Amino acid sequence: MDLPVMPPVKPMLAKSVTAIPPGMQYEAKWDGFRAVVHRDGAEIEIGSRTGKPLNRYFPELVTALKDNLPDRCVVDGEIVIVHDRRLDFDRLTERIHPAASRVKMLAETTPASFVAFDLLALGDDSLLDTPLVARRSALARALSTARPPVHLAPATTDPALAHDWFERFEGAGLDGVIAKPLDLPYRPDARLMFKIKHERTADVVVAGFRFHKSGPIVGSLLLGLYDAHGTLQHVGVCAAFPMKRRAELLTELEPLRMPDPGGHPWAAWAEEAAHESARLPGAQSRWTGKKDLSWVPLRPERVCEVAYDHMEGDRFRHTAQFRRWRPDRLPESCTYAQLEEVVRYDLAEVLGTPEN
Repeated sequence: MDLPVMPPVKPMLAKSVTAIPPGMQYEAKWDGFRAVVHRDGAEIEIGSRTGKPLNRYFPELVTALKDNLPDRCVVDGEIVIVHDRRLDFDRLTERIHPAASRVKMLAETTPASFVAFDLLALGDDSLLDTPLVARRSALARALSTARPPVHLAPATTDPALAHDWFERFEGAGLDGVIAKPLDLPYRPDARLMFKIKHERTADVVVAGFRFHKSGPIVGSLLLGLYDAHGTLQHVGVCAAFPMKRRAELLTELEPLRMPDPGGHPWAAWAEEAAHESARLPGAQSRWTGKKDLSWVPLRPERVCEVAYDHMEGDRFRHTAQFRRWRPDRLPESCTYAQLEEVVRYDLAEVLGTPEN
């Protein structure tokens, strides 16, 4: 492979802001695996956000990218899987599997797609110093004949349309909106773009905690919600606390610690079979490897309010943010019923949106 921009490339990143800024290019924020694709003739390399090759996990995309990308190019985008007309991150994570036979089967039953949104090189030319507007035009021309599963990400400079996308596209499984300055060059691994994500709050039960890697202080709180059958389901964690606050939390939670976890709703967490019928903390996966997933059980008597962006099935998609304790709420009142239900939206309509 001999390209003007060689792998590995760490993609350009975005920092969070609370509102959609004016005067920029706007795109949907895709919920998938970020990937930078290098193509030099018959050679294709799909690189992850950290630069690791992904070719073996998405063999169907290797073929599709050869069929749809220019002969020599470097393209930034997102690998996604569509199920039931919306993005499905859980099915996407299943693709990172050590068994080639398993990957082959999933490539046939749940094929991935690639959504392109930036062009880093074309032919013999590096576009890293080229302004965004020119890179976008070049990308649109390069993918003018592309067909699924390779897509050109919708983009607009109309802030009103961006606000509309922010409200509607969540129903198709998208994260929010990305705003990019029009004159922005491409700077790998730099946070020069802006992301605007949804934020909602929920009251949840604190049913356990994990120790921090640095020592005997709280690393994360384990959160639960009661389902329609009255079962406390593990829905995620909140973990962003100053070090001083982590030590304070250990003292605050001490009265709730259970020396014998036998009566805890998640007491069976260490049994692999138990995870098949309930959401419990500590499930081993190919993501966790040999990481210590043990945790300290607490009597599920304390409620806190957390902020979250969106749900992935019956759990928080990302780490929740602690807001405050809720001594006025009973744990039994913390149910899934309080969560806002997002209006579903067909992902095909997102990908079919014309440029403006």
